[in-house]
Amino acid sequence: MIAAGDTLLIATRNAGKTKEFAQAFAAIGVTVKDLREVDSIPEIDETGTTFAENALIKAKTVADLTGLPVLADDSGLCVDALGGDPGVYSARYAGEKATDSENNAKLLRELGALSERPAVEEEGPEGKRLLSSARFVASLVLYEPATGEKTVAEGAVYGFIMDSASGEGGFGYDPLFYVPEFRQSMAEMSVAQKNKISHRGQALRALLEKLR
Repeated sequence: MIAAGDTLLIATRNAGKTKEFAQAFAAIGVTVKDLREVDSIPEIDETGTTFAENALIKAKTVADLTGLPVLADDSGLCVDALGGDPGVYSARYAGEKATDSENNAKLLRELGALSERPAVEEEGPEGKRLLSSARFVASLVLYEPATGEKTVAEGAVYGFIMDSASGEGGFGYDPLFYVPEFRQSMAEMSVAQKNKISHRGQALRALLEKLR
């Protein structure tokens, strides 16, 4: 198992995400780097049917190519009235190169097309209707090629999908995702509030506990 003094490769080129992981793993003495420091890593087809499967595909592929322990994540939105969709297709719900606004528009169309929806008892913000319960899910997989060992952790944030967007912050489905605890959409929260309940943050804390 990875330990103090080891180097962990994060399967991302996102500097913000790498910084978040680096700060967390520094607490157990592990150094972090990401794919910006590694040559010739191809695009990886995410063919899994769950977030954990996709995270494992990314982690194992990169680990086998580099020989380093690798941490990968996959995350998305699961809407109960849609049977868990968009799920693993969250980033490309409206197409391979879909924008956030296109994905949000498709989500509202799909919910609007339902002849019946489960009743939502939670009261939404003024002027908004809640269409379905939903959750943001994140899966983290740490894969160690020397042993084939994998460590998996997940986190989730529960809320509701509103009938229209609210807030200018965040990204993805944040403007439609209402969190009753804060009486706000994810896009209306401060960075500190969002980080406190983040599905990725929950998964990361769970992973670190397992490693300790």
